[in-house]
Amino acid sequence: MKLAKRIGNIKPSAIRAVGKKITAIDNCISFAAGLPDPALFPSKEMKEVTDCLLTEKPHIALQYGMTKGYAPLIAKIVNDLNGRNIDCNVANIQMTTGSQQGISFVGMAFLDPGDVVLTENPTYLGALAAFRPYEVILKGVDSESDGMKMDALEDALKNNPRTKLIYLVPTFSNPSGRTWSIDKRKAVIQLANQYDVVIIEDNPYGDIRFEGEHLPTLKSLDTEERVVYLGSYSKILCAGLRVGYICAEQNLVQKIEIIKEGADLQTNQLAQMQVDELLEKIDLDAHIGKVISAYKEKRDLMMACIEKYFPKNIKYTCPEGGMFLWLELPEKMDANVILDKSLLQKVGFVPGGPFFPEGNNENTIRLNFSTTPKNNIEPGIKILGRVLDEAG
Repeated sequence: MKLAKRIGNIKPSAIRAVGKKITAIDNCISFAAGLPDPALFPSKEMKEVTDCLLTEKPHIALQYGMTKGYAPLIAKIVNDLNGRNIDCNVANIQMTTGSQQGISFVGMAFLDPGDVVLTENPTYLGALAAFRPYEVILKGVDSESDGMKMDALEDALKNNPRTKLIYLVPTFSNPSGRTWSIDKRKAVIQLANQYDVVIIEDNPYGDIRFEGEHLPTLKSLDTEERVVYLGSYSKILCAGLRVGYICAEQNLVQKIEIIKEGADLQTNQLAQMQVDELLEKIDLDAHIGKVISAYKEKRDLMMACIEKYFPKNIKYTCPEGGMFLWLELPEKMDANVILDKSLLQKVGFVPGGPFFPEGNNENTIRLNFSTTPKNNIEPGIKILGRVLDEAG
């Protein structure tokens, strides 16, 4: 069997590998998974809309649909984005199977072997996995508390003339939880225009803001249609539905529709209709408010426990929203060793090294607070603090 050379570029998910270790341990406290809290799923309303769809519209819900997506849902997305100062219409939208598929399709549209993709250091692991099959060079740009270092980004653009894409999660980043300042949002748009590159703005967490000022999306600041905006209902409604979308320049959207036609014909028709009906049935702002309240409470508890139980030489972020915070350990520490020791005491997390496109940085850790039951946060952080102290 002769596999394609590109198969040599793909890597298994470090998160799922850790997840397998955690599930093999009874009663293990996990800070690893980047999952929404299932207690917040609108399960009752989902059952009601699904029953209604299967009773009144089974001939539509269970049938093939349009590759572009379910028209009533697309109309709602356009209305929502217009309300966020994103100038778009139906021609600018393509439904996807989660925003993860959007990353892959944009990569397919732009990337040739040997091209360069710039990302933050650290960045979303799933994006790296989506880009690698295209045989590209992935380069990380160092970041600080308010986003990428702009001088480092410009140096990377100057030194890598084959750069095609800049991939960013500028609001409540996965994995760091950081949020870009307005000045850096404007600056990255200017650099993209100057160096003729496209920005992918991945925004699955943007609505989950606990505190602080709401900042404009990169797409709303886009003056030359260089920003490809990825949206998703996974984090605010139901992750398992896998309903996301792309908002981009019209001609690019037409090409991506053709790519999707060849990949899977369409996003799940029933799932799109379920989302559409849910948006009719529930007060989405009120529902998101419940998500914000629950996650903020867990974030606050985790931060208080870190302050109480962790050694003082551990640096950490305090996210204003989203689902993650980020630890930086002293350079001599290896998070993989810490993980092995903490698993012996039934606590798991994701080491940060795999989130860096060029590797290294093994002294970092991503912690998730959205999924872990509240009553597990303090005992889990206490154990992890003890392991870090002993390693210290």
